[in-house]
Amino acid sequence: MTTPSGDDPFRRLRRWGVPVLILVLAVAFALSYRQERHPRTLLRQILKNGEITVITRNNAHCYYSYRGQEMGFEYDLARAFADYLGVDLRIKVDSRWDEMIDDLLNGRGDLIAAGMTVTDGRRERTTFSDGYMAVRQHIVVHRKNRSIRTVEDLEGKTVHVRKGTTYALRLQALRDSGIQLDIALHDDISTEELIRWVSEERITATIADSNVALLNRRYYPNTVVAGAIGEEQYLGWAVAPRSYMLRDRVNLFFRTIKDSGLYGEIHDRYYADVEIFDYVDIRAFHRRIESRLPRYMDPLRRISVQYGFDWRLIGAMAYQESHLDPRARSHAGAYGLMQLIRRTARSYGVRDLYDPEENLAAGVRHLRKLYDFFDKARGRDRLFIAMAAYNVGQGHILDARNLARDRNLNPDDWETLSRMLPLLSEEAYYKDAIYGYCRGSEPVQYVQQIMIYYDILRRKHIEYAGGARPTADEAAGAAPPPEGGDDDG
Repeated sequence: MTTPSGDDPFRRLRRWGVPVLILVLAVAFALSYRQERHPRTLLRQILKNGEITVITRNNAHCYYSYRGQEMGFEYDLARAFADYLGVDLRIKVDSRWDEMIDDLLNGRGDLIAAGMTVTDGRRERTTFSDGYMAVRQHIVVHRKNRSIRTVEDLEGKTVHVRKGTTYALRLQALRDSGIQLDIALHDDISTEELIRWVSEERITATIADSNVALLNRRYYPNTVVAGAIGEEQYLGWAVAPRSYMLRDRVNLFFRTIKDSGLYGEIHDRYYADVEIFDYVDIRAFHRRIESRLPRYMDPLRRISVQYGFDWRLIGAMAYQESHLDPRARSHAGAYGLMQLIRRTARSYGVRDLYDPEENLAAGVRHLRKLYDFFDKARGRDRLFIAMAAYNVGQGHILDARNLARDRNLNPDDWETLSRMLPLLSEEAYYKDAIYGYCRGSEPVQYVQQIMIYYDILRRKHIEYAGGARPTADEAAGAAPPPEGGDDDG
């Protein structure tokens, strides 16, 4: 018995089997992917894959590249979290603020670490960690603008913010409460850019979180951080809805690094001493790095690289020492750009104390010698200790280290020494010190001020991710430069 060719079951199998098989495999893959991205298994999948994808923004507070090195407050936290989990870190930078939550919900990233303020509206779409930094929204205006200092002063004024931010929501709430203000919304312009516009008097006012507003005074000293417009809020990391295991691990991570001091170290890397602000001094610094610094750029770059330092750090140090005046002379008998005393200058073969290149080279060599001497300290601690020794002398640093040891504290920790040094101005402590009395608060302030200048110089030459590569001499040999919020509400 034969079967007509049109009813051949094998032909029907061949005709439909392959498409059906493809469909079955596709459904199985989709189900597998959904299971893989399921909130309950997301943390397990991250640990299994050995990689976590963090969504963030490319700006001065979240993530950027500096001299070929990835940096940023949120990046450093994310890097520490990846290390805490024992996985690799992959960064996904979103060019638009509103992309981040969409990417998170669509599985293109595992968490958002972008200085995002925790709000009820965002909680409806994501699951937030506990808050890790408290912030308040402040008005930012030009220094010459004395008409805006409080919320009530916004009556009849125009305030510029980016669309979709908590700043815009808060301004709308103020308007609903009866304050007649105009809200100018911008598509994806960063808060930092709007602060720059205020500084240039292109706009009247903007809003920024306290950490961002205070930090940007350094870069734009013509701005003033005026009154707060709302209550204290918190920044948090966001994960997909119901990703409770991952959220709980994030919370445990933050508790751990706050207890260990790592969080404070990362925070200070970017926000240390932001409250310290001397308008006259900072304005003078901005003027002089435009008028004086270019004269010394060639030897500054060359000598800094030769001895393994970031030229911006040495430039900041030279400014602190002499305001970049090669003819500077102190009442204590220190001379030139790096304020060398004659004995130190002779030890490095300096023939003309007022020669900028000779003076600079000897000063940097001396800093390097101190850096090499304090080789038990690490990273920023070692650098800060060497800088303090440059200011006050190696002997007083050794006395401060002895005080630390007497108290069972770490003598190689700069935070510890910054508490011990001021004690050396008190007779109860300096009478037993080998090197005697010391104005110990001065080296602490010296290091603080240099790091403020350094931060401004670094910001002026910032290299955002995807931007220009560092020059060859900048990338060559900077062995011990210092390591190194919600930018957009």
